[in-house]
Amino acid sequence: MIRGLRPLLRGSTCSGALFAYCGAPASLPLLPFATLPALVWRSAPEGLQIVLVLLLWAALVGAVGLPRTTRRVLIVSARRLLRVPLPDPVAGRRSTNAAGADRWRTPVWLVLHTALGWTGVLLSGALVLVGLALPGGWVHGEARVSMFGWSAQAQGGWSWVEALGSMLLALAVSVMVTNTLRWLAPRLLGPSAAEQLALATERELLLAERNRLAHELHDSIGHTLTATTIQAAVAGEVLSADPAAARAALRSIEESSRAALEDLDYVLGVLREEQPGTAPTRTLADLPELLDRLRHAGAVVEPELSGELAQVQGTLSRAAYRILQEGLTNALRHGAGGRIEVRVAATSDGLDLCVVNRVDAGTDTGGFPTSGHGLPGLAERVRLLHGEIEAGPDGPQHWRLAVRLPVRLSA
Repeated sequence: MIRGLRPLLRGSTCSGALFAYCGAPASLPLLPFATLPALVWRSAPEGLQIVLVLLLWAALVGAVGLPRTTRRVLIVSARRLLRVPLPDPVAGRRSTNAAGADRWRTPVWLVLHTALGWTGVLLSGALVLVGLALPGGWVHGEARVSMFGWSAQAQGGWSWVEALGSMLLALAVSVMVTNTLRWLAPRLLGPSAAEQLALATERELLLAERNRLAHELHDSIGHTLTATTIQAAVAGEVLSADPAAARAALRSIEESSRAALEDLDYVLGVLREEQPGTAPTRTLADLPELLDRLRHAGAVVEPELSGELAQVQGTLSRAAYRILQEGLTNALRHGAGGRIEVRVAATSDGLDLCVVNRVDAGTDTGGFPTSGHGLPGLAERVRLLHGEIEAGPDGPQHWRLAVRLPVRLSA
């Protein structure tokens, strides 16, 4: 029997009953306003007056639920006391139609909460009073209970078991009221269809942002590790013969590492859901610095830049930088030495990017990984920008990566 009572005596049951019954006293301040029509229209039948009072009382209770602040308070209260997993309301401005269609849900919740609260208070209160009154009548052989004009009398007395049963029934009523509110909470306080769509859109944007950050981090860290490894080897070889070149290589390693740490700090801040600082931006304006780091690593880079690159819109400029960085990193890492040709041309309707490097004869991928963030990653980035990509052998000993992005120049 004790095991059967444990669910009724849990903390969640008590807090849920407290939340359920709070609807009754919380509505009392509105009752005097609901009785005004009955006081004015005294000639109306008593039954009609009662119906008018109840209807106006319900309307006033529902009106309290119209402000959005009320909904937020109710969601937090239901989440903590009813222990119902409810997400916070979606922030931001919703459309007028969606807001109008969903605005009735909170008033309906308040009306039902108040009605269930009063039902629970009256029923369980009556059962508790019965349970307290019956054992006294048992001593004299009879029991009589009267309330609200209703009376009941039992001959032959009542036992303590029957009185305890009345108490347990009162507890069962509170559990039923609480469970009913737990069933209603996700339907009336949970996200509506419009809010669920907004949440899904928000999750989709978050996943897209994290996917973009993964590409950015791969490009930045991959390039830095490749460049610094080669630059460190160059610095070690020329340390005695050409100290100035060694110092230049070490400075390039320092700059590359600092830039990669900025990218890493930003990405980790986003993944921890902290408030990150300003995202480090690498654009085509930083391309000369990127080419200088490659030269310090011993690469022979021949750039050919044409057009107004400074007028390329920021999003495309950042993407173009990352595409060139990926292509140059793979040329440096997997190429067969020799010069690396880099061509960037900005026209009125497109941005052309091209990286050509020497490879060993018979190479089919130019050093690009066939999975992960190699060519598939570049192709995905270009596809999202509605561009075109070509990657493949350019003659027997060269590899060519060519990308064309539709571009709109700023005024």
